[in-house]
Amino acid sequence: MDLDASRLVLRQNALRDGYTDNELRRLYTRGSITRLGHGAYLDATRLDGLDRVEKHRVLLEAVMPALSSGAVMSHQTAALMHGWPLWAVDLARVHVTRDRRNGGRRRADTMVHCAPLPGSAVHVVDGFTVTSPARTLVDVARTVPFEHAVVMGDAAGIEGDSLVDELAVAGRRHGIAGARRVAAFLDPLSGSVGESRSRVLFHRAGLPPPVLQVEIGVWRVDFLWGDVIGEFDGRVKYGRFLRPGQDAGDAVFEEKRREDALRALGFRVVRWTWADLARPEALIARLRALL
Repeated sequence: MDLDASRLVLRQNALRDGYTDNELRRLYTRGSITRLGHGAYLDATRLDGLDRVEKHRVLLEAVMPALSSGAVMSHQTAALMHGWPLWAVDLARVHVTRDRRNGGRRRADTMVHCAPLPGSAVHVVDGFTVTSPARTLVDVARTVPFEHAVVMGDAAGIEGDSLVDELAVAGRRHGIAGARRVAAFLDPLSGSVGESRSRVLFHRAGLPPPVLQVEIGVWRVDFLWGDVIGEFDGRVKYGRFLRPGQDAGDAVFEEKRREDALRALGFRVVRWTWADLARPEALIARLRALL
């Protein structure tokens, strides 16, 4: 069968092109294609090769045609459309909000929320109707764990006044206290998912809040407590040191020289990685001893 399912195939389009429901059912039963949403199919091998964020984008394209008009992408789905990092956020369902008082529902592939949607809370991104950045951030901060929301909010870099207004509009919706807590903690100077998670870790451990992205001479450091420099080493950051013709090894060497120079200026340097964030006890003990 020559159905090209390397890109999302909608049932109505396949029927228009001469395929039948029996043929689609046979391909699905054999495992050649995977069903996404209602009446949407994709090559099974291609789906297996997508990461979780890419799968959510495909699921979004699959379920949106089946939703009635007025559904606005919201929560983590809107966060994806705004380009924010989605660390550890549940992406099993597409989230949409309708401008009505009730009628929300949870299905296998969609979560429908119901809440007022004034015009200022709705934007268009890539042809899709989505909640505005401020509304999106308040929605996710109400409904996902604190650390997950901070990761998204730091990356969003939204001005505080916008959040104040949106928090006021949210009134007494479920989770609003958590959203206010997230809003008060955000810092747009946080430069990555790892740095945002590190900030949450320090806060929970009761460490004094560091100053972020401080320039020392010609260098910029991630965190600074007096004479103690903290650097989250996510490896990807080495790309910022690359010049034409350099490779990652050259960048690592330059980073070592940079750290030696900072130590020579009298600073103490602590580095940590993703593994330290997963098991942070030793890192917190080191920082406590220095601070």
